[in-house]
Amino acid sequence: MEKLSIIIPVYYNEGNLFPLYEDLKNKVLKKLDCDYEIIMVNDGSGDNSYDEIKKLAQTDSKIKPVNLSRNFGEHAATLAGLSECTGTVAVRKAADLQEPSEMILEMYEKYKKGSKVVIAVREDREEPFSQKLFSKIYCFMMRKFALSNMPKGGFDTFMISRQVIDILVMLAEKNAPVTEQILWCGFNSEKVYYTRKKREIGKSRWTFSKKIKLAIDSLLSFSYFPVRCISAIGGVAFLSSLIWALVIFFQNITGYIDVEGYTTIIILILMGFGIIMLTLGILGEYIWRMFDEVRKRPVFIIDEAGKSVSEEDKKTKL
Repeated sequence: MEKLSIIIPVYYNEGNLFPLYEDLKNKVLKKLDCDYEIIMVNDGSGDNSYDEIKKLAQTDSKIKPVNLSRNFGEHAATLAGLSECTGTVAVRKAADLQEPSEMILEMYEKYKKGSKVVIAVREDREEPFSQKLFSKIYCFMMRKFALSNMPKGGFDTFMISRQVIDILVMLAEKNAPVTEQILWCGFNSEKVYYTRKKREIGKSRWTFSKKIKLAIDSLLSFSYFPVRCISAIGGVAFLSSLIWALVIFFQNITGYIDVEGYTTIIILILMGFGIIMLTLGILGEYIWRMFDEVRKRPVFIIDEAGKSVSEEDKKTKL
């Protein structure tokens, strides 16, 4: 029998959780023709999010609360939920009520027709221009330099089969976003489109620094473009230096230069120093990621994972 696991990463969303559950219950859960479970993963929130999750679990036996020991990031929280789910298919759902819950049913219909991956593409956003601009630039860069199958509008929500779930859990990558890992797997995917709503409750914790980190992690995890940039810059610098050296040599043997050129020396030093620092910076990003993988630290640490009442009943019967 099919079972749908709804994975909800939670970070400072105490005010959204009860309205979110009611929205899911009325628009999705009552209309499902399969079993389901809801896994709410508290990603080290500093508010009362986990207490609210446990309260919800008391009202619905199919809600499973998971609490991470600290804030590991949304992608790690999503992976934690996938590792805990028991469904034959799983969907990631945002906790901020900016996505229409009913699109889960549309995604599930496409899954039942044989799609192992269904992604919810943002067709439009009821958000500030700066947010839209960053999203467009990010998606363009990913399509151009990393993953050509990245949809133009980008996506956060996805539905994946048990096969894909097991692959993601097995990969357990620390710095690579889960969404990009799904695209990298290469399974044929279906798409549904939606308009991302304006946030009504609470304040977004999706800061500019986190957006920059996402862009860097995505490019360094799935693209050789930064390394090729180093090679290109090095090649251009070498050719420029060679040409400039020939010019200076010609000027010297023709008597055009009477005194050593202070300006030329300074320009060459500054150019060389800049290239070296840029190269070290990009290589440092790769070295850090290799070091992070070599240490074999867990992607996430579950501090507490409650069991649904239905799971307890099964154990009692056995």
